[in-house]
Amino acid sequence: MKLTVFAGTFNPIHIAHLILAESVRTLLDLDKIVFIPSYMPPHRENELADAYHRLKMVKLSVCDNPNFEVSDIEFQIPGKSYTVNTIKALYSKYPDIEGKINFIIGADAFLNIETWHKPDELIELVNFIILARQGTPDAEKIVSGIKFKNINCAILETPVINISSTYIRNRIIKAKSIKYLVKNNVEEYILQNNLYILNDKTN
Repeated sequence: MKLTVFAGTFNPIHIAHLILAESVRTLLDLDKIVFIPSYMPPHRENELADAYHRLKMVKLSVCDNPNFEVSDIEFQIPGKSYTVNTIKALYSKYPDIEGKINFIIGADAFLNIETWHKPDELIELVNFIILARQGTPDAEKIVSGIKFKNINCAILETPVINISSTYIRNRIIKAKSIKYLVKNNVEEYILQNNLYILNDKTN
């Protein structure tokens, strides 16, 4: 099987994540995209919801799309959730993977790939699907500017969607609506569990 993964903190997952994932799937004619919420990110974000809440929100977001799946593989790996370790675990879990794992990554994040844990090993293990916003000039420079060579990648132009998890969290803090920014069931889950409220010490 061919495996394509979309990893992140998803804090919370929102409609832009889903639109981008579906864009990748259709552009590359992929059967499945596996969402992998980070269990213990190396660089902890402010207002990071508990990993199990974030996993649940991803499951709620993708439950109506048969082409999307969710993996809790990082919950099974002790210590910080380094991407290279996650990818190695996926190869062990799915020995019938065809070729290299496709790894979806934003252009901005890819520009910092040299700062990731064991980037040389990660580059050997995956095909990068680099998401560049429409109109980005000289997208190929994204790759040529990286010191590592022989990087397997595809650069895809994606829709410009100015929605971020930070924006959503800030709206929640200010008691503003997040309707249509996240799936309805995710909005309900956030409200029911008081996520991202500043005085909520559990998150």
